[in-house]
Amino acid sequence: MLAAGAVCWRVSKKGKPKILLVHRTQHKDVSLPKGKVDPGETLPETAVREIAEETGLIIGLGAPLGVVEYRLPGGRDKQVYYWAGEVSAESRANSTFVANDEIEELHWVGITKARKVLSYPHDVDIVERFAELFAQGRARTFAIVALRHGKAVPAEDWDGPDATRPLMQRGVNQSMSVAHGIAAFRPRALISSTAERCLRTIAPTARVTGLPVDEEHVISQDEYRSGGKAVRALVAERIDAAESTVLCSHGPVLPQIIAAVAELTGTAGSSKLQRAAALGTGEYAVLHVPIEHPESGLVAVEVHGPTV
Repeated sequence: MLAAGAVCWRVSKKGKPKILLVHRTQHKDVSLPKGKVDPGETLPETAVREIAEETGLIIGLGAPLGVVEYRLPGGRDKQVYYWAGEVSAESRANSTFVANDEIEELHWVGITKARKVLSYPHDVDIVERFAELFAQGRARTFAIVALRHGKAVPAEDWDGPDATRPLMQRGVNQSMSVAHGIAAFRPRALISSTAERCLRTIAPTARVTGLPVDEEHVISQDEYRSGGKAVRALVAERIDAAESTVLCSHGPVLPQIIAAVAELTGTAGSSKLQRAAALGTGEYAVLHVPIEHPESGLVAVEVHGPTV
């Protein structure tokens, strides 16, 4: 069984981290908010939905905090994926939480108290990972999301210019499948190649987030140049802006986007970066950049894809 949740956190007036714990009504335990994946959902989408349902809070996902695995009383194995999720004052003010048959109470507590009152060691492990990030000044992040367009009509089957090739039905389904997952990272800007297949891929994300799509020739396949200087300049602008941004592009261009983020953040090469640069159609990579010191290296790299 797959599930997802978050360490919902905020900073107290004294500058100390507070995290949100849930007292579950039926289980009579204290845990981190989480819930199982619904059919057709991606993990980031599940995490945000479950936080909203259990706590009444609307959050965006920050860096991933890892996966815990354990066996349920009935013998089934369960995997729970966690992210950090900073909770704004506005979100707390607009919380819709009321005690119910699932969650009895919510409590904001410090890290030390969380270690003592959490019912399960694996929850404590996740809290420890968050505490380490916070102590390093790397808990608050923004994301550069690199999205590869969905499956398009093959070039050999298309008579028009390459940039006009449309998505196949599979590509349309892929683009809809990942939209809510991308939205879970609360992007502030959507940028797409001018190619039809990229614009159609990012369109569902635009509808979900309510954001406009900025068309950019620099990340189109027609403008691809081996040096990647123009791509690097665009990525540098987005990192300087320190706002979560989605860049929807093509197979040959995506490695340049990933390489630029790595270079500009002082991040050494890794297998995770290699995977992020080799996305399949409809997949997206999320590169988490620390807000305070972006040059100190990426906090995390993750890759997600459609469920169809």
